[in-house]
Amino acid sequence: MTDAPRYPTSLGTSDATTITLLGKDLANEMIGQVGLGELAFWLTTLRRPEPGELRVFEAVLVALADHGFTPTAIAARLAFLSAPESLQGALAAGLLGGGSRFLGVTEDTGRFLAGVLGEHADDLPATDAEWDAVARAAVERRRAEHRLVPGLGHPVHKQRDPRTPVIVRVAREEGCYGPHLALFEAVGRVAPDVLGRALPLNGAGVCGAALADLGLPVELLRGYALLARAAGLLGQLAEELRTPIAGTVYETVDRNAEYVPPAE
Repeated sequence: MTDAPRYPTSLGTSDATTITLLGKDLANEMIGQVGLGELAFWLTTLRRPEPGELRVFEAVLVALADHGFTPTAIAARLAFLSAPESLQGALAAGLLGGGSRFLGVTEDTGRFLAGVLGEHADDLPATDAEWDAVARAAVERRRAEHRLVPGLGHPVHKQRDPRTPVIVRVAREEGCYGPHLALFEAVGRVAPDVLGRALPLNGAGVCGAALADLGLPVELLRGYALLARAAGLLGQLAEELRTPIAGTVYETVDRNAEYVPPAE
């Protein structure tokens, strides 16, 4: 007779009378005492965040929650129009749109910055001029490879993304401003000269830099963005119930569709 397989976890478990989460009694030590943002940080890092870290983390979640009628919001609303019995399907439709143009930029920027910093791990810059030199080399390399620099540019905020300076300020206030944010700001300073045009540092990018400076794994950064957007999508669906627009969106596209015969 072989031993039963083991499935180790450091997260949660339960028995007939108790639920244990992260080594704490869920009912008596966490419910009403731990917020959702704090819990999300704790669950993914297995450590409770310091107050300053939590403020930065929740600032990022708020910054990424909702931006109006983005493709992800429209997708969620249209899915809800098609299947109003499936709220989970509508939420999933919106979350599945988190990619390289929306939401995924948070992770892409964090990965980019972490990769550059990894090349200088033993000798990080000490001055703005040194940071600019590292950033210039990184941006020039991306340009030579015909690859976009993640975190630069925004389809609406052409001059400045209003979220970016606020996230930087909050990180500085809480002592959480680190090398990822320093490099990100340096990218913003040198990019116009290297690329020949001015592009703002966008909010998704600065959120990725801030999360990376909190020590969060870059492999999970998109997950934090999706966590934030789930709240925004729920708000979109609540508004769809109050003030439906998905039907109008569908009808507008359908009534204005122009049939073009396929080329022979």
